[in-house]
Amino acid sequence: MIVVHHLENSRSQRVLWLLEELGLPYLVKRYDRNRQTMLAPPELKRVHPLGKSPVIEDLDADGGRVVAETGAIVEYLVEKADGMLGPPAHRESALRYRFWLHYAEGSLMPPLFAKLVLSRVPIFGKAGQKRIQPMIDVHLDYVEAALAQRPWFAGDAFTAADVMMSFPLEAARSRAGLDASRPATTAWLDKVHARPAYQTALEKGGPYAYA
Repeated sequence: MIVVHHLENSRSQRVLWLLEELGLPYLVKRYDRNRQTMLAPPELKRVHPLGKSPVIEDLDADGGRVVAETGAIVEYLVEKADGMLGPPAHRESALRYRFWLHYAEGSLMPPLFAKLVLSRVPIFGKAGQKRIQPMIDVHLDYVEAALAQRPWFAGDAFTAADVMMSFPLEAARSRAGLDASRPATTAWLDKVHARPAYQTALEKGGPYAYA
């Protein structure tokens, strides 16, 4: 059994979704953010020293196992499901899979997070956001070009790379300029949100601002 330590409105929604797609049994332990700081509560430090979400506990592993970091969790769960939704057999598709799996957090999320932080800075925050937005636009154009060529990030089939890419693109649609001017990306998001496993994960995870 997998226990997901799930923080509201966070990257951990992807973990619930992936578990639904994989058909692995899991339990959700939900945490609310501090309403003043919007940070995770201190209780999460009892699970992992960083006190961040997502974190999972695999109760089936010898002695139990704690896994942190979304990308590491995704790879762990794909392996646990015997490679389901993992890298495709075709080499080019497999390379795309690995690229997008790591691009989501390594390249796309940092400027989106920077813009979120700046949005909460009085006076100078607006100027900072204007400087960050062109960087985000480069990424959104890059994603749009990729999705204009193929239905899913790795190729013709849905994979865990699509799960990883969901949160940054949801965040971009919410606060960073992703709109109908990038039709392939918005169509991909609509397609993702219509998946039954995604909808079930929303029901189990509770309110999620980016759906």
